[in-house]
Amino acid sequence: MRSGSFSLIEGNIKPHTDDIYDFIGIGIGPFNLGLACLAQPIDELRGLFLEQKSEFNWHPGMLLENVRLQTPFMADLVTMADPTSPFSFLNYAKQNGRLYQFCIRENFFLLRQEYNFYCRWVIDQLSSLKFDTEVTHIDYLSEAACYRIQIKHTKSGRSGFYFAKRLVLGTGTQPSTPAFCNKLHDQFVHSAKYIHRKNELLKKNKIAVVGSGQSAAEIFYDLLQAIDQHNYELHWYTRAAQFSPMDYTKLSLEMTSPDYLEYFYHLPHQQRHQLIKQQAHLYKGINADLINSIYDLLYVKHLTHSGLVVNLHTNSSLDDAFYNPSTQQFRLDFFHQQQHQAFSTDCDALILATGYEYHLPRFLNDIKKRIVWEESENNYVKPKVSRNYSIDQAGGEIFAQNLGLDSHGFITPDVSMAAYRNASIINTILGHTYYSLEQNIAFQCFSAPDDIFSIASVRA
Repeated sequence: MRSGSFSLIEGNIKPHTDDIYDFIGIGIGPFNLGLACLAQPIDELRGLFLEQKSEFNWHPGMLLENVRLQTPFMADLVTMADPTSPFSFLNYAKQNGRLYQFCIRENFFLLRQEYNFYCRWVIDQLSSLKFDTEVTHIDYLSEAACYRIQIKHTKSGRSGFYFAKRLVLGTGTQPSTPAFCNKLHDQFVHSAKYIHRKNELLKKNKIAVVGSGQSAAEIFYDLLQAIDQHNYELHWYTRAAQFSPMDYTKLSLEMTSPDYLEYFYHLPHQQRHQLIKQQAHLYKGINADLINSIYDLLYVKHLTHSGLVVNLHTNSSLDDAFYNPSTQQFRLDFFHQQQHQAFSTDCDALILATGYEYHLPRFLNDIKKRIVWEESENNYVKPKVSRNYSIDQAGGEIFAQNLGLDSHGFITPDVSMAAYRNASIINTILGHTYYSLEQNIAFQCFSAPDDIFSIASVRA
C-alpha cells in the first residue's frame, strides 16, 4: 500500500488528484490496525490511518497480569485472511525470540498484555499510521468526488485537510453506564479505568462490583487475591440468574464463521434482534476457567481466613445509586429479579463493569445525508450496515468496523472475525478479489435445506 508522505494540505483549496487517498481509516484500534496490515502489500492502494491518541494501548485500564484473550492466537490481526503475512503473531513471536517459549507454553490463548505488545510491534512496522491527529470535521466535495477530512494535530495545534475517496470508521466504543450514574459524577469506577484507580480501591472498607461479564469477573478475581492483605469486604452483583460461562464448544464456535454470518444477515430484522438477546452466552459470558479459578480461590480464602466477608449476588439489578460526600459512601438500590423484591446496601467503592457502547462521531454531522439510516430498538436511529460493511447511500464509500451487531451478529465486536471483515472491505474498495474469503466451512447447516420439497409445496 502506498501511504504517501502524509502531505497535509493547509487552507480551503481544491485537491489535486495525487492528493486523494483511496481510503482513510479513522481510529487505530485492533480493527483498523488489522486493515492497515492487510492493505500494506497492495501496491494499487493508497491509504492512511488517523488516530487522536498519542499511542496504541488496548483497554489499558484492564491490562491485568495473567489475564488472557478469549480467542486463540490465530485470531490475530491478519492470520485468518493471510497466514503468510509478516504481521502475524507467530512472526512477532519469532522476531522477538519468543516463538519456542510460546510453543512450549502450549496455550493457544494470548495474554492480554502480550496482545497489546504484539499490536504495538506491528505499529512500528507500518508507515501508514498517524497518531496525535484528531479528525474534527468531514464533508463531501462533489466536484472532486471525494471526502475532505479536516484534522488538528493534538500537540502542535496545526490544522489542515486530507482527502479520500472512501472512509473506514474504526473509532471504537465508549464506556457505558446507567443514566442514574450522572449524578455520581466521577466517584464510581468504570472497569475501563480499573488499573488506574486500583491503589485507591484497595484502601476502601467495602467494595461492590456490578456486572455479569468477563471484565467484572476479572476485577472480582483480582480484588479477591488481595483481600486478606487489605481486609475489605467484597461483593459482586449481577442481574443475571447465574454467573454464566461463555459457550466455547466447537459446534457453537461454527457460529463465529462466515457461514453463520451469511445466514444471520439474511434473517428478518426483528428476528435478528431477538436472536442477539438470546445469544449472550456466545459472546458475553465469562471464561469457564476463570469461573472455576474464582471458586477455587474463594475456597482457599475462606479456609485460611474465616473472618473475610465475600458475597456473590445473582438476580440483582442495580436500579439507582447515590453518593454521600460527607460519609464518602454509596447507597445502592437493587431489585431482585426473581423474588421481585427491592433491597439496598452501602459501600465505599463502586466498580461498574457495565460494558461499552458505540457513539457516532460528531465529525460525521455534515455527511449524514450520505449515510443510510434505520430505526432500531427504542426508536433509536442508527446507520444501516450493508453486507459489505458499508453504511453509505452508494454502498461502498463509508465502512464501519464495529457497528453491525443487529445486522452481522454477535461476532461483530469479536477480534476473531476482524480479518475476514477487513479482507471483505479491501475487496470492495479494489472492486475485485484480492483476498479469498472462505465459504461453506461449517459442518452444520444453519438454513433450511434447499434440495428437498418444502412443506408448503407438498401440501399444494
